[in-house]
Amino acid sequence: MRAETAARSRTIVGHAVLLLGVLITIFPFYWMFVMASNSTGDIFAYPPKLVPGPHLWENMTKVFDGIDFWQSMGITVVVATAVTFLVLLLDSLAAFAFAKYDFPGRRVLFWIVLATFMIPMQLALVPQFVTLAWLGWVGSLKALIIPGAANAFGIFWMRQYAQGAIADELIQASRVDGAGFFRQWWTVGLPVLRPGLAFLGIFTFFHIWNDYLWPLIVMTDPGKVTLQVAVQQLNGVYTTDQSMVIAGALMSVIPLIGVFLIGSRHFIANLAAGAMKF
Repeated sequence: MRAETAARSRTIVGHAVLLLGVLITIFPFYWMFVMASNSTGDIFAYPPKLVPGPHLWENMTKVFDGIDFWQSMGITVVVATAVTFLVLLLDSLAAFAFAKYDFPGRRVLFWIVLATFMIPMQLALVPQFVTLAWLGWVGSLKALIIPGAANAFGIFWMRQYAQGAIADELIQASRVDGAGFFRQWWTVGLPVLRPGLAFLGIFTFFHIWNDYLWPLIVMTDPGKVTLQVAVQQLNGVYTTDQSMVIAGALMSVIPLIGVFLIGSRHFIANLAAGAMKF
């Protein structure tokens, strides 16, 4: 009885801690919704209002009047989807080669990839912009998509995942059957790498969706910008309607919540399926 009581107490405490963590995680989104549904005066009131107000639709209407919201969202969706697809394709190919193929210079090349991962993004902005200007891509969607088509983090993540998830015996058996590199990657590698790809896809999509600095620099037409840059344009020169800006931020976050819910379900399902296989 004592053992059962102790186990039940640990379970209750564990669930309470998890519930507290969930509440802490959700509260910033709730607080954003509260501020977006109140007026600017209510935001700065003391004590602060902790319940939603009646001004949500009014603030959203101001956002639609202030920026071309749907065009900016369309650009962001196209860029984030294209970059995520290219990252999953190219990084998984490179990671599969690094993990399961022994070729001259493999270690040196992998360390070079890791070295690029250690360079701060800000140091690459100027040479990257100069290169794109030389190509004539500044101001186009290619300038947002191509530079992010592959990254060192994705290669490192998928390489580490592939080393432990893909059995060498499967690779050897496919070679006996006459499968080349791309067929091995498609038939042997990808089915096993799905959980890792799901995480990388969610991470990449979120990163590109929330990117502000690079689109601000490379997109020269103020009327054709990504969503984060467009929301920033809601800030006034002398005064700012804070509730309107927060409403714009809330509207830009809602699609990410949907992507996370869909992607996390696939991630958990593929992870469970992989656990059953191995």
